[in-house]
Amino acid sequence: MTSASPVPGPRLGFCCKFIPDEEPGRHKTIKAAKEAALVMNVTTVTIAHLRRLDPAAAREKLVAVVTHNLAAMGRQVAWVAARPPLERLLRLASSILPGYTHPEVRDLYADPDFRRAIEVGLAAVGEAARAGGVRLSMHPGPFCILASRNPAALENGIAELDYHAEVMAMMGYGGGWHPHGAHVNIHVGARDPGVDAFRENLDRVSQVARDLVTVENDESAFGLDEVLRLSDRVPVVLDLHHHWIHSRGDYIEPDDPRIARVIESWRGVRPIGHVSVSREDVLPGHDPDALPDFAGLTEAGLKGRDLAAHSDMMWNRAFNDYAARHLAWCDIEVEAKLKNLASTGLALHVGPALSGIAPAVPPLAAE
Repeated sequence: MTSASPVPGPRLGFCCKFIPDEEPGRHKTIKAAKEAALVMNVTTVTIAHLRRLDPAAAREKLVAVVTHNLAAMGRQVAWVAARPPLERLLRLASSILPGYTHPEVRDLYADPDFRRAIEVGLAAVGEAARAGGVRLSMHPGPFCILASRNPAALENGIAELDYHAEVMAMMGYGGGWHPHGAHVNIHVGARDPGVDAFRENLDRVSQVARDLVTVENDESAFGLDEVLRLSDRVPVVLDLHHHWIHSRGDYIEPDDPRIARVIESWRGVRPIGHVSVSREDVLPGHDPDALPDFAGLTEAGLKGRDLAAHSDMMWNRAFNDYAARHLAWCDIEVEAKLKNLASTGLALHVGPALSGIAPAVPPLAAE
């Protein structure tokens, strides 16, 4: 299987939520800051809330939330498209269409006028992303798994993956293998039944979902070596922080043979990686020009779960230099908690260094 539209690189970006970069002060109130964030971000409504409304009010509420979400997505894409080429990557929030897979709102989403508005809105978002050179992804929550011995959990996972793929398809990413680098990233699932069940259940999702899904290593059950067992079926997303935790301190380098296998799993599309670093308040006073030493930190009394939590910003300059080396072969989603503020900071740090890094893979064709 080959890609119809490889993506150029490198790129890095943020995940799901936009944070305004102006702090409240002389020219901006706290209320205005909150309103600015609301305009840029998707919101949601619970099934429990919709149940309390009469049918007409429930429809009105759902339509209002989805209408807002489509507009917010468009504003996020426009903001990213206006950034320098290095920063044109965005992970979209999953709650664009709240409750989409729930039987109690299925009829609302099936309404022809509402459905048409959703299709038009998502198509516009996708067109804007492609026109602006913005690479898009989605990452369902941890309940979206393909390895489980619980039949209900498995059925819910399959439905959620198909939902995310359907959203991608309505944005214009439903044809072929990871078009324009689009992907829907998930974790394997339960340690038992593991990767063999993932492989088997992959055939139960839609063809669009199979062409978009990727699988990520985690810090506990499924390290990189285990996830690479799926590389013949699914592209592998390497999370560098998860790998550091799972391996108890390994800073895997681009020339590691496993990186070549990750690249191969994408079959011509530029891979994606994830980065984050341990929280600032877990490592107070740590030298930002020295990579955190897992062995030393755990010997000092820190637990793996303490080190696993994501930082607010990409505060460690040594780690940022390490991430820059990986931009030679993959694009990067920054999973720090301050979202676009963290990814922009990383871009400012690594940008000058990128010109001195020799590509680990051949350049890919433009979109």
